[in-house]
Amino acid sequence: MVIVFALLAQAVLVTANWYLWRRLFRDTTGGPGRARRVGAVLIGGGWVLAVGAPVAERTGAPFWLQRVLAWPGYLWLALSIYLLLAVVAGEVVRPLLRRFLERRDRRGEPAVAAAPHPERVPAGAPAENPQEAGSPPQEPGKDGPASEEPSEPGGSTLLAAPSRRLFVSRVVAGAAAAAAAGTVGYGTYGVLRGPRVKRVTVPLAKLPRAAHGYRIAVVSDIHLSPVLGRGFAQKVVDTINSTRPDLIAVVGDLVDGSVKDLGPAAAPLAQLEARHGSFFVTGNHEYFSGAEQWVEEVRRLGLRPLENDRTELAWFDLAGVNDVAGESEGQGPDFAKALGDRDTARACVLLAHQPVQIHDAVDHGVDLQLSGHTHGGQLWPGNLLAEAANPTVAGLERYGDTQLYVSRGAGAWGPPTRVGAPSDITVIELASKQA
Repeated sequence: MVIVFALLAQAVLVTANWYLWRRLFRDTTGGPGRARRVGAVLIGGGWVLAVGAPVAERTGAPFWLQRVLAWPGYLWLALSIYLLLAVVAGEVVRPLLRRFLERRDRRGEPAVAAAPHPERVPAGAPAENPQEAGSPPQEPGKDGPASEEPSEPGGSTLLAAPSRRLFVSRVVAGAAAAAAAGTVGYGTYGVLRGPRVKRVTVPLAKLPRAAHGYRIAVVSDIHLSPVLGRGFAQKVVDTINSTRPDLIAVVGDLVDGSVKDLGPAAAPLAQLEARHGSFFVTGNHEYFSGAEQWVEEVRRLGLRPLENDRTELAWFDLAGVNDVAGESEGQGPDFAKALGDRDTARACVLLAHQPVQIHDAVDHGVDLQLSGHTHGGQLWPGNLLAEAANPTVAGLERYGDTQLYVSRGAGAWGPPTRVGAPSDITVIELASKQA
């Protein structure tokens, strides 16, 4: 079954790229030549880089090579998605533009037909023009018509059908390329400038009045990588600290790489400042990157990992569970260990990377679960896939007596690009119903 799926995916990928090449290069050129060959190399080479980037990361290739492949490879991946969408949308515009040009040409036909055409005169025949053959030619603008430029065969200035098709193909292809490049460029700028702060108030029935207004800075999916490095981590840390939170919750997918390669990039996390400390739970990408080593690294940087664990703060319990991806390593989530023996009269906030863990949270009487993982879809229309795989893609929703908040995340996975799903750091302000 896996082989069939892989072959099907490969066939779809090859077909989609052949379609892109046809619309962007073959249909916009008059015949075989350098432009078509360059187009084939561009598309093929882009996909070599796009596949090579994640392979280099997962196989532990030298970090310099990972960085060389990551930037062009992941950006091509994003660009190809929006090129395909734009070219498909251009199929709607193409016949409309062609019809417009045909109508315009038909309106211009009478004027063109009325233009005089030169007639052939047999050699030696007397000229019909009163001017003798030996007399000096008339100057343009004096007593006679201005000389005409040589006309095309047939004397018509209308676009021939092949020329019209070529013109339409070039207009649509150019517009598609510009739209795709603009979309990816703006989406990449949105990620690199750093996440924006989002503020959400969450009322909790069991929260005492003394904790009213308690602020938790939630950050997820930072995804430090060969693309998003130390400078990006510093922006995230500075943004969190600027909110002056009471507590910081890092809810998984901190990295895409080993401690050896990305330890220096994560170093700014040691600067996080909160009155009651910073806490961390694993995401699925930690288990692709050496989860045990990263748990020790974040502990060294001053964060407290909650590995199926709980701490009792003054006004509520804070618990954390491992990501479900840890099950393959015998380190999966254990809700009974984290929540089984707690005082249920106290409010409980749970850190769990994936929204799908909400059902276990409901069963264990959690009041609020804080999650990430979805990226809000990251690249539209990826939100449709995210909605199919997660109970909540972004924002605050209620499940029975439990509320779930899902952050879109601070960084990006793969392409350093977001479209329709801006990055964020969320400040959750807890509200007591007794206040």
